Amino acid sequence: MAAGLTLGQSQGARALAARWEQWLAANRRRSAHTVRAYVAAVHRLIAFLEQHRGEAISPSTFADVKLQDIRAFLGQRRVGGLANASASRELSAVRAFFGWLAEEGLASQGVLDGLRSPRVARRVPRPIAPADAIELADEAGNAASAPWIAARDTAVLLLLYGSGLRISEALSLSGAALPLGEVLTVTGKRAKTRLVPLLEPVRDAVEDYVRQSPWPVTRGEPLFRGVRGGPLSADLVRRAVRAARVRLGLPDSATPHALRHSFATHLLARGADLRSLQELLGHASLSSTQVYTAVDAAHLLDVYRNAHPRSG
Repeated sequence: MAAGLTLGQSQGARALAARWEQWLAANRRRSAHTVRAYVAAVHRLIAFLEQHRGEAISPSTFADVKLQDIRAFLGQRRVGGLANASASRELSAVRAFFGWLAEEGLASQGVLDGLRSPRVARRVPRPIAPADAIELADEAGNAASAPWIAARDTAVLLLLYGSGLRISEALSLSGAALPLGEVLTVTGKRAKTRLVPLLEPVRDAVEDYVRQSPWPVTRGEPLFRGVRGGPLSADLVRRAVRAARVRLGLPDSATPHALRHSFATHLLARGADLRSLQELLGHASLSSTQVYTAVDAAHLLDVYRNAHPRSG
């Protein structure tokens, strides 16, 4: 290490990372979680380059970064126990950063072109049987401390299973969604909107919650509220589902997100094509949707025999 260098002195590089953070949020509409993860990876890269080069890192340093420097950074992370999936995300963050640097004229185009992402085994979703999905939603509501909370929890979970929403999408709904119709406009990842079906039993469950809620529903306020009137926390929903699945004897894989998986699997089993399913789920890539074709065939045959329990 160069004499007199104290690690952490690369303020210029970190200021550049802060600029990129703002750009990601504003121009790429990445989720707050993704932005935090990407920026954290870049800060780790800066700290590595300080040690690797024995000098403070300035914005101009990135123009001199070579492929072998990034290989060394990722190698150090792997030695630290980073699994393939995490290493792949780390590389995605660095690629995105250097792509932006190239657009800003601060790095060469294609500096990472020779670097391949680690192979990540794609996990097949584990859907919940139709009857179990409905029972899980009902049981989570039955254990609530007040009737309006029971109606709320049931409505949220039926939106996940009946309309394929992510839990974050359901909880981001506001009073502007009312009055409900046969379709619902949902804002998903990267602020992308899509239309999803709203089956009558799901619609009835949401309207029942709205009638019972002690909090007025206005366009600018969250539709689903906590006990004190603030936005409902996803952790509270997960906790309610965790307790319900224990009482029902369901496996640990019976989570709120598994309800969304079940929505997709059951529709595919009943003849939905992948492109339509991609639109309903809000997947940016068809490859994200194709994973559902690998779900156990015996389960699909069972679903064929049993129509979606909330379809009529």
